[in-house]
Order: sequence, then structure tokens, then C-alpha cells
Amino acid sequence: MLQADTTLTPVSLRGDIDRLFELSARKVFALDRSWDPLAGSPVVTVGGKYAPRGWTEWTQGFQFGSAVLQFAATGDRRALAIGRAGTIRHMAAHVSNVGVHDHGFNTVSTYGNLYHLAASGAMEADEGEVRFYELALKVSGAVQAARWTDLPGGLGYVYSFNGPHSLFADTIRSLRVLALAHRLGHSLMGEGDRRISLLGRLLVHAETTARFNVYFGEGRDLYDVPGRVAHESIFNPNDGSYRCPSTQQGFSPFTTWTRGLAWILCGYAEQLEFLDSLPEGDLKAHGGKAPLLGRFLRVARATADYYLAQTPTDGVPYWDTGAPGLVRLGAYLERPADPFNDHEPVDSSAAAIAAQGLVRLGRHLRARRPSAAGDRYLAAGLTIARTIFSEPYLSTSPRHQGLLLHSVYHRPKGWDCVPPGRKVPCGESSMWGDYHARELALLIKRMAERKPHYTFFGL
Repeated sequence: MLQADTTLTPVSLRGDIDRLFELSARKVFALDRSWDPLAGSPVVTVGGKYAPRGWTEWTQGFQFGSAVLQFAATGDRRALAIGRAGTIRHMAAHVSNVGVHDHGFNTVSTYGNLYHLAASGAMEADEGEVRFYELALKVSGAVQAARWTDLPGGLGYVYSFNGPHSLFADTIRSLRVLALAHRLGHSLMGEGDRRISLLGRLLVHAETTARFNVYFGEGRDLYDVPGRVAHESIFNPNDGSYRCPSTQQGFSPFTTWTRGLAWILCGYAEQLEFLDSLPEGDLKAHGGKAPLLGRFLRVARATADYYLAQTPTDGVPYWDTGAPGLVRLGAYLERPADPFNDHEPVDSSAAAIAAQGLVRLGRHLRARRPSAAGDRYLAAGLTIARTIFSEPYLSTSPRHQGLLLHSVYHRPKGWDCVPPGRKVPCGESSMWGDYHARELALLIKRMAERKPHYTFFGL
């Protein structure tokens, strides 16, 4: 079980964060020098060098978004130039990609961060550039919302690249693009010029995910443990009936893939902040602000509590809570995670994503009233940050292009590099892990500096 250090504060992590961004700059520039655009998006490192890994091009936004975050944290204009130029030259295809559910990853990390930096005056941009970013976000949000499967009872979801039958846990965090497009006044135009609310689709998708991908201990099946997450839910598109849980990257449908758990935790915590920023009038037609905040809070807290209970003491989880080799590790939840063990890999990227969710959730609760739960979640998020912002998770070697070590992509497919002399993947990085480590560091840095709260809908 995660042992949260209640003495930690954002200020106490400033030294770790400064060191992280110092190392991060070298990684951003090294990747920019070596990356071949014709090879495809960098996904994971192999022997310390970033390489593509076929599935979908869902990580390119993290590549250029990392450079933008570097500028946001340090003011390094060389990093801004990389992120800005990469977005303009390479991200347009992602804006109009009708084949994926990952728009919030690709476009918000790039166009979204640049838009808010420009709008806030943190970077110079003329009106045309700002409108360019706005348009990209509007179109991306509408394209994402158009990947829609209707279900009975007013439910529905943005379907995954597997097809209209498939609802992924991951997508809840990608809904940030629908939120931004709505805030920019955009709608999806359907048949007969029918206006479809992007906010409405966001809220319906979130409710459907909560009902079918998240468990609350209510007896749905024999594995209904409160806070557990199914990576994928399968529906019959002919009549909209729910069929079963599934998974693409986890061990089984009845265990919890920890990065999927982290996506849910972080996604609902972020959307809590977004919903809280909206006027009551925006949410009246969707059930009202208070009930919606209560529902999102219930999901965020259930998954946060499960994460805390199912993660080793230092806050870094193994890749799946039911991975078969865990039994050989003994009381692995009663000590820090071991990324160099011979039985199952850890996933530091899940830790970085979950830590951000815990910090945001804790802050949300504490903003209303003194909250022991809020204190606990915030302390847990900071504890994870302290762990992954130092060795053996922080990559200090100038020969390694990754920033956050011991990330895992797709264990069942064997897509992760197993170093010579090792039995399980370790020592490598991923674009999403590196990006989320930077995003977490920027979030905590701004808290320490008492600057405006860093969110996807405003810097």
C-alpha cells in the first residue's frame, strides 16, 4: 500500500523539479537532433534511443508537447521553437484523423498548450497564430466527438480504434479536447445541420465509462472490487447491449491494467476542475452542476483509493494488479517497487499519470473545506512525484533520450525492450511517460510558486 509522506509540500520538491527540467532540456534537444520524420512518431526507447512502434500515431503530440512544457517551465525559447515548429509542420494530420480516439492526447498537448501560452501572454503570438490554434482545437474536438456509438437510455461513447463496439478507459483523459472545443464555442454539426453539443458528448461518455469501465463494489460480477477498472468494455452495436469487459494491454478483463486505472483517475480529476469552472447555466441541461460534480468525484475517489491500496509503498505500480508473476514477489505491496526484479515489470508512466490525478483530486477537495481525504490524496501524489523525480526512475544519462525510466507499453504483445541479462522489461522510456512526468512537474512547480493553477483549459 502506498505510504504517503504527509510532510511533503510542493515547495519541498522544488530542487527535484529544477533538476528534472535541467535534464529534460537535454532530452528534448537530443531527440530533436536525431528524429527522422519519415520513420514515424517516436513511441518508446530501445537501448536508450527513441523508436517508432506501430499501432497508431498517438504519441507525436507528446513529442512536441514536451518541448512546449519545457518552455512553460523554464522559459527556454529554443524548446518553444521546437514545439511550435513541430506542431505547425507535423500535427495537422492528427487534427483531422477520423480513425482514432486519441485527439485529446495529440492536439491538446500541442495546439492546446500553445494556445494558452499565447492567450496568457507567456509567449508572443499574433492574432492569426492564436486563431490557428483555436481552429485546430475546434476541428479536433468535433472529429473526436463524431466517433460516436449511441446506447439505450441516453448513453453513448467515443469509440476506440477497435471499432464501434469498443469503449476504452483511456479516452476519458482524451476528452479534454471536447472540453476545450466547447469552451471555444464550437459544436459538431450532424445530419440536417443538427448542432451536437460537445459538452453533452463529454458528459455522456464520462457517465457511460463510469457505469461500465469502473467498479464500485455493487455486485456486477465476482470481480467487482470498488475502484477496479476494466480497460475496455464491449457492446453489441446492433442493439447497444453491454456484453463483457475486455482488455488490450492488461493481463485479463478481470484484473486491472494500472495505466488504464491511472487514465481514469487523472481524467475524472481533471474534468472535475473543468466542470467546476463552468457556470451553472452550461450544465443545467445536463443534470445540473452539483450532481455532475458529485458523480465525477465518486469515480475519482474510488479509483484513487484502489490505486493507493494496490500500489507499493513508494507509489510506482506494477503493470497489472493481477499479473501472474506478482505471486513470486511475496509481499510486494509492503515495500518499494523493484523495477529490476525478474518476474513482472513496473510502469512508471502509470505512476506519473496517477500522481497528477491525485494532486488534482486532493487540491479539489481542499479548495472547498479542510479535508483529511484531500490531504491524503495530495500527499500521495507528491510522494509519487518524489519517487519518480529521482533515480532509479529519473534518467540522468546523456546517452539515454528518455526522461522517465521503467515505463511499459504493451506487455502482452511483448513490445517492450528486455535488456541483456534481464527477464522483464526495464530501463526504457515512453513518450507519454516523459510528457506526463513533465506535466506533473510543471503542475507542482506552479503550486510551489503560487502561480495560477496549471490546467488543460488554462495556464
